[in-house]
Amino acid sequence: MRLFSRTLPGNTIYHVLNRANARVPIFQSESDYQLFLKTLIEAWEQSGMRILAFVIMPNHWHLVLYPQEEGELSQFMSWLTNTHVKRWQSAHNLVGTGHLYQNSYKVFPVETDTYCLNVIRYIESNPFRAKMVDRAEKWRWSSLWIREKGSSKQKKMLADWPIIIPENYLSFVNEQIPKELTDSIHDSLKKGNPFGEDIWMKITAEKMGIVIKQKRKPKIIP
Repeated sequence: MRLFSRTLPGNTIYHVLNRANARVPIFQSESDYQLFLKTLIEAWEQSGMRILAFVIMPNHWHLVLYPQEEGELSQFMSWLTNTHVKRWQSAHNLVGTGHLYQNSYKVFPVETDTYCLNVIRYIESNPFRAKMVDRAEKWRWSSLWIREKGSSKQKKMLADWPIIIPENYLSFVNEQIPKELTDSIHDSLKKGNPFGEDIWMKITAEKMGIVIKQKRKPKIIP
């Protein structure tokens, strides 16, 4: 189910993701990836959504979005996911056969600065960490590839980051991410917590009506 039932405020960075039903691969061919990318570009053309980063993986995708207005993200995601499901089912002759995604998309607020940078780094390095490529920028179905090698139309889809891109970003994104950082991001994804400093998390949670779930304490073995 969707993380928030209320309208999401603008001028906040969000990490959005969804997975295939039963986590089966839904992107098995180049045409499958192209279909989602084409739909993403069309969604951007219609809405002007600020897309900071994305990656499409075999059974899921991640987006980092920066809507300007309240309600903009929900409208964007509704059109994107519904249109993609219809197009995918039509392309595979599976119209009316059930759910493509396991649930509605999940969305998590992200603090600007270091937290935003690390979330973008996390999703853009996903294919590299999964050993699908030997360099993150070689994965064609990501914002990183588009920034490096994409067409002018594709590059227009990507908004300027609200943070400074490090000069050594390509080296940075291809380095091993510290386990503490990946655990922190995974905890946010699993529990639905905002991702940022404790004070920012508390303020954001209160503003958006989120109940922060604390990390599970490690079991002490006598």
